[in-house]
Amino acid sequence: MRLLLVEDAEELAEATQRRLARSGMACDLAATVEEARDFLAVQAYDAVILDINLPDGSGTDLLREMRAQAAMMPVLMLTAQFSVDDKISAFQLGADDYLVKPFDHRELEARLHAIGRRQATDRSADLELGHLRYNATAGSASVGDQALKLTGREFALLGILMRNAGQVMSKDRLHEGLYAFDDAVPGDNAIELYIARLRKKLTGSGVEIETLRGRGYRLAARDGDV
Repeated sequence: MRLLLVEDAEELAEATQRRLARSGMACDLAATVEEARDFLAVQAYDAVILDINLPDGSGTDLLREMRAQAAMMPVLMLTAQFSVDDKISAFQLGADDYLVKPFDHRELEARLHAIGRRQATDRSADLELGHLRYNATAGSASVGDQALKLTGREFALLGILMRNAGQVMSKDRLHEGLYAFDDAVPGDNAIELYIARLRKKLTGSGVEIETLRGRGYRLAARDGDV
């Protein structure tokens, strides 16, 4: 999941970025409306976490711009003040959710997964293929009754493949979903290494990660194992 956090409180922003990274989410940080515009101009995001009060303007104005430009990615609004009028205004402008600061990072993660599901065709919390089950909200994946032990990056990679099961995902698209702009640039074979680890852990799941040379990877059920 690739996120943009627009928040000028540096300690909060960096703590949130670290927490999301541990959950396998790539998160870019913008401290102003103008910085957010720059990020949005060059990168597509799965969701935007948008503070209302920013040094150079209002997050609601940026939200209005995004919706006017037909940018329909989910937006979760943040604010330090609880106001019913603010909430109604944000929802009328196209916000998907609203969270009051200070907040528990676990609630933020749950809300992000929830609005992500609402954007998906399959709105079930569980994604299933073969004997493999994946639940982003619970942070769990299992083969039958056996829970899989996955790192944050492995879990995020599996989520991308599960949400796009049957589709070819290029290495660039997988890289984009796993790493933020500020992350240390991994080696060229980083995606291959994560794919190799996942393949081992998916043994007995009835699914396989296919390699399509020059195109990317595809998660598919094995014939006879669906």
